[in-house]
Amino acid sequence: MSNELTALLIPALLLASAIFILLFGLSSYYTKNRGYFITLATLFITFFISASKINTLYSIKVLPEYFNSMIVYDTFSATFITLFLLGGFLTLAIAKSFIDKTNFFTHEAFVLFLFSLFGMVVLTMANELLTAFISLEIASMSVYILVGINRNSLKASEAFFKYLLLGSFAASFYLLGMMLIYAQAKSTHLDVIAEYILTTDFDAQLLIIAGGMLIMLTIMFKIAAVPFGAWVLDVYEGASLPITAYMAGVFKIAVFAFALRIYLHDYSWFEVIYDPLLIFGAMVTIVVGSLLAVIQSSVKKMLAASSVVHSGYLLIAFASIEANNQDAASAIMFYLFAYFISAIGAFGVLSYISKGSDKLISFDDLDGLGQDRPIIAASLSLFLLSLAGFPSTIGFIGKFYIFTAAIESGYTFLALFGAVSAFISIYYYFKVIVHMYFKESAHLDIHYGYKVSLAFIIISAIIVLWGGIGTSLLLNIPGINALNDLSKYSIESLGL
Repeated sequence: MSNELTALLIPALLLASAIFILLFGLSSYYTKNRGYFITLATLFITFFISASKINTLYSIKVLPEYFNSMIVYDTFSATFITLFLLGGFLTLAIAKSFIDKTNFFTHEAFVLFLFSLFGMVVLTMANELLTAFISLEIASMSVYILVGINRNSLKASEAFFKYLLLGSFAASFYLLGMMLIYAQAKSTHLDVIAEYILTTDFDAQLLIIAGGMLIMLTIMFKIAAVPFGAWVLDVYEGASLPITAYMAGVFKIAVFAFALRIYLHDYSWFEVIYDPLLIFGAMVTIVVGSLLAVIQSSVKKMLAASSVVHSGYLLIAFASIEANNQDAASAIMFYLFAYFISAIGAFGVLSYISKGSDKLISFDDLDGLGQDRPIIAASLSLFLLSLAGFPSTIGFIGKFYIFTAAIESGYTFLALFGAVSAFISIYYYFKVIVHMYFKESAHLDIHYGYKVSLAFIIISAIIVLWGGIGTSLLLNIPGINALNDLSKYSIESLGL
């Protein structure tokens, strides 16, 4: 299958499946199980189509005579699309028991799920600012509604309203920034903007610089960086657990994918201006996120706060990107995969043991889990250790690459700051482990989710462990080196 056909087929299948479920959901033949398995099958098929395209280096304009070179399909976009589809599949597979035990996952939820993935897929292929904005808003609006899909929950309705208002306000900065860039470069196409930047005197690019800063504000909001992430705790608390896992593990990396493309394509040459802002944003985000995580009494809100900290780590890597050295960019991609699988797994475990309840799971609710359900407890422990950056997990390798890139770019103090923060994170992550293994059991008669969901949790935990210690020398299974090479190929494809 050609690369161009693949680039068209994946979003077309997602869109067609969403429309089919939307119409099928109105018929008497529709059941929740049928909608669920149609969605899962769509993600399974598109995942394998996309995964077949990540092992080579390429970059093509998709039907340039029709799309005016606004859509580009390269190793970079194929890699991220594969992650989105894998994340969506794992989210639904792990959450099967949660979905069955709730009555608010109607057919509209599956439709919105597929629409959001469609928006993310187009976003990561967007080579033009307006196209990127439309696709970002398609994904965002779908996620807004998914947050408030439980209409019987006051917290869900409040989270939806807050997320919608703040998200719409943040989107206006993107439009204003795009207007300023167009006023100077006379185009919103990334190739034209990049050419203008390279061929025009630095002092004559003030509108492009200001426009980039406004777009950065929107991106900062979407990734919940401080002070633009004030919404994150309330929204994550109000959303159901599968949607929280989806937001933390999939939607966030979609925003980072677009940020990485636009920064490497156009704005890495302005590192003198943007690096101080990124450094300040990274440090404030890490400090505030760590403080919020330490004081939480529920596991879900602790993980929500810790997701803010991980955004700070990624901002460190962004600040470390140099125009002539893009090792930090490949470190970002590796870290996004490490965070993605760890976050999906951690939130997935919570949805697996919650039995469809909206009740927040406190640390005390996990007392004795290591005795009652040793496999679940061991899996959750691996995910938390990875998020903390503990050695022998994929999270440790991800942090190692980011801190190494910071040191190579002359930001040793940032690497040390990040390392201290990772050390502090051991406290709030290990607090969960202490409750699971060193507290009296309180769950002797509780039955959890389906065994199939547990199987996917175990697979995710194995990936976390294998990504930290595995190599391609054993059993010929791709390990650290393969993931690192894939990250580098993805970044190289942006320059083709």
